[in-house]
Amino acid sequence: MTDSDLALTAITRAADELVPQLTERLARYHLGEIEVTMGELHLRVAAGDRTGATPVTIPASAAKQPALDAAPASLGIASPAVGFFVYADGLGPGLEVAKGDALGHVEMLGVRHDVRAPRGGTVRHLVAETGEAVEYGQVVLEIDAGERAR
Repeated sequence: MTDSDLALTAITRAADELVPQLTERLARYHLGEIEVTMGELHLRVAAGDRTGATPVTIPASAAKQPALDAAPASLGIASPAVGFFVYADGLGPGLEVAKGDALGHVEMLGVRHDVRAPRGGTVRHLVAETGEAVEYGQVVLEIDAGERAR
């Protein structure tokens, strides 16, 4: 196999396997962009309007009262830096948090980067493990806003 054949194989794999997986993660964790490097392959997938449709503005009066049977909005909390992630003491699924509460921190070269709740809600899922190496923007936990969002 030549170098160009290897490059074509990597591009084909990215198009067939990686792009759909990354696109699904963008939607699931409400991210704007994901960047992946595998060897010499560097891939960035960004969320955007692929339909070409004109954005619709919803009047504030219509957005005030959500449907009672609507599922709580889930928010993925992303790492603010590359490093090792550590959860705050006692944090776990089902715990109520308020906006600004410490959820953990990422340690990078001895510098601590706090991870705080961007809104109130209930911890839904711990995605990363304590001590796990994380990337910038990687989702480390999920919060459900539900009715108790502050």
